[in-house]
Amino acid sequence: MSKTENLTADILEELLLLLKTRFEENMNRHKGIVWADVQKKLEASNEKLLSLYEMERTGGEPDIVGYDTASDEYIFMDCSTESPKGRRSVCYDREALDSRKEHKPSNNAIEMAANMGVELLTEEQYRHLQTLGSFDTKTSSWVLTPTLIRKLGGAIFCDRRYNTVFTYHNGAESYYVARGFRCSLKV
Repeated sequence: MSKTENLTADILEELLLLLKTRFEENMNRHKGIVWADVQKKLEASNEKLLSLYEMERTGGEPDIVGYDTASDEYIFMDCSTESPKGRRSVCYDREALDSRKEHKPSNNAIEMAANMGVELLTEEQYRHLQTLGSFDTKTSSWVLTPTLIRKLGGAIFCDRRYNTVFTYHNGAESYYVARGFRCSLKV
């Protein structure tokens, strides 16, 4: 985890209330899921709560977007309207960061996600998220890049323009003020 080793009782209570409120205000994202069941799982895993706290702290506005019956886990994703503010202006990974000779960004998406205990969305997950609302209409988000593309120096990102979800490519070392990354977490 980044700065936070443990959540105080007050922070934990505030986080759970925030997640519950967001859950209740956005029932279209998780039809058939009952908050009490989610809360039991959350309260049983301090590590997952720390990850959700980091998602929230960096502007992700995490919410449940599905349920994995095979693993009996709820799927949280960043549901902020635009790419999370606390995760923008980063290149794709450590290799990309190290390759920059000047004007290096402060961090990279892959390591930030790992430190938060979460994973970058895949392109498929990103497209699923877009079925639940309109996200990244002014920003873009790095998504998990296939190995072959990454080996050739590239990385992929997505956004929504003209009511359509687009996938693009860029050099993995690039970074922009309006590009961040979105995460998922199973609980």
